[in-house]
Amino acid sequence: MKILAIITARGGSKRIPRKNIKEFCGKPIMAYSIESALGSGAFDEVMVSTEDKEIAEISKHYGAKVPFFRSEKTASDFATTTDVLLEVIEEYEKRGDKFDIACCIYPTAPFITAERLKQAVEELKKSDADTLIPVVRFSYPPQRALVIEDGHLVFKYPENLITRSQDLEKQYHDAGQFYVFRTEAFKSNKNIMLGNIIPMELDEMEVQDIDTEEDWKLAELKYGFLADKKAR
Repeated sequence: MKILAIITARGGSKRIPRKNIKEFCGKPIMAYSIESALGSGAFDEVMVSTEDKEIAEISKHYGAKVPFFRSEKTASDFATTTDVLLEVIEEYEKRGDKFDIACCIYPTAPFITAERLKQAVEELKKSDADTLIPVVRFSYPPQRALVIEDGHLVFKYPENLITRSQDLEKQYHDAGQFYVFRTEAFKSNKNIMLGNIIPMELDEMEVQDIDTEEDWKLAELKYGFLADKKAR
């Protein structure tokens, strides 16, 4: 069984310029994804999908392969993750290299660990699922959400007004770090969020969205806290 890690690192980030190679706690942020993938020992190949020469050079420096560049279509602002993954899988197959399982890893996810990646691949392999997705439980129940209507706060779901939080169904969101999937099922479904999916629940301390400069600073603080805690 052959397994591929695909790190998706486009050069055209808008909200945080050059986001994928911006320094995070001492090294380019995408280095953490590459090192975790390589350190997991779970993959036959760890590659970076990019159209950017500087990103390609940094990727190679940290041990990843860049066997080909993205097409103009998948390097655009309108390309989806699905577009990128399908292109990578199809390009490998054109070269006679077929993978049974692939793992899409985002380049701005420094909280990913080698242990988590290895665990995720093993859990998918022993299951009959198409895909494994890491998820995080909402810290506050969405069923108790408030919305603003005409300047006034109202309950979105008034039927839950007096329901105790502990009695509401637990709900989760995508951790936004990585996805492990069987390539044939993905080519058929053409969407990571379709098919037979199993979860891997992560703790909130293992996850941090990084979309703004403020997010970036918070992520560095959290990363430093976890590193200090681990060193004790």
